[in-house]
Amino acid sequence: MSFTRSTLRQANVALRTMIGLTLVLGVGYTLLITGIGQFALPWQANGSLVRGADDRPVGSALIGQSFADAEGAPRAEYFQSRPSAAGDGYDGGASSGSNWGPENADLVAAIQERKTAIAAFEDADPADIPVDAVTASGSGLDPHISPAYALLQADRVAQARAFEIRAVRDLVASATQGRDLGFLGEPRVNVLELNRALDALDD
Repeated sequence: MSFTRSTLRQANVALRTMIGLTLVLGVGYTLLITGIGQFALPWQANGSLVRGADDRPVGSALIGQSFADAEGAPRAEYFQSRPSAAGDGYDGGASSGSNWGPENADLVAAIQERKTAIAAFEDADPADIPVDAVTASGSGLDPHISPAYALLQADRVAQARAFEIRAVRDLVASATQGRDLGFLGEPRVNVLELNRALDALDD
């Protein structure tokens, strides 16, 4: 009898502890952090959304996207993002890389195919095409490209929009972000923000 009473007491204590910790850590902590995020960093907490002129979201500053037509062909008037291996491409719910090693035959073939397509699209020497133009990022969602890849596309974008090439290159320069803290990472260009700046020149 005493054993049963002791077991029930322990089970009751364990149950109340579990309920208490669930309320404090599962509900209270979540509400606290959400509230702090909404108050201190609302833009980041809500997905770093980039909005168009009509205040409707056009993308996220943290997630890459495609700038292609209805048939999937790259649009000449826009800078193109790097390739994506996330789902069918830039799928935020399926973030991943290809996980292919550098000597994988499929990867080698994909890189060569992309290099040939980009060389034709940009009217460029295949040897001048940067690595990020033909390889996906580890997440498949990188919103950035290298300044070298952006400048490779500048002539084509300028021609498609009938802009002066200097104006387009100046946009690339102004959109180039430096290394974090001056030494972390590499200089990069956010493709969505660069394309929005292009659209603004048309207005």
